[in-house]
Amino acid sequence: MIADRIWFLRHGETDWNREGRLQGQQDIPLNDLGRAQAESAGIRLGALAPVADLPWIVSPLGRTRRTAELARAGAGLAAEDYALDDRLKEITFGRWEGLTWREVRAADPAGASKREIDKWGFAPPGGESYAMLVDRIRPWLDTVTQPCVVVAHGGVARAMMHVVAGVPPHEATALDIWQGRVLLLEKGRYSWV
Repeated sequence: MIADRIWFLRHGETDWNREGRLQGQQDIPLNDLGRAQAESAGIRLGALAPVADLPWIVSPLGRTRRTAELARAGAGLAAEDYALDDRLKEITFGRWEGLTWREVRAADPAGASKREIDKWGFAPPGGESYAMLVDRIRPWLDTVTQPCVVVAHGGVARAMMHVVAGVPPHEATALDIWQGRVLLLEKGRYSWV
């Protein structure tokens, strides 16, 4: 049974986020704004939840590890006291990684069109679909039986919103997943806090 509460932080901004580039599993570091967002989210989370008693599970990519460390410090916790899980890595965009959506549309108009029709089920060349991402994270989610903090990525948040909060796939792919904010996932619902 999945935990009744999962506090979710998306990693802070990177230069690729600012440029609108598809990061996927590329290891792009946080920029100055991203570091400030991570610390601010930690302060906010520390005021909302008993974070000292919660396990923190983090994607192994550098931007998420750094976000977790800054957020934990902002919450008054030991910066590096968290666990890593490979299954929390971002959805991979395959050969599209590093491109902006404008560049994707120019380089692969047929693929871009197919993705617009079915964002949940379409996998870019060499990449994953959201449905595949759910298949990757669901076994991990099934092991999460107590409240925790997860620091991961926008795609992972959308997949978790579907599995935990019951958000329909077509809605999950259209939701903004903000950096520097705290997302609370509960059975059958979610909220930005």
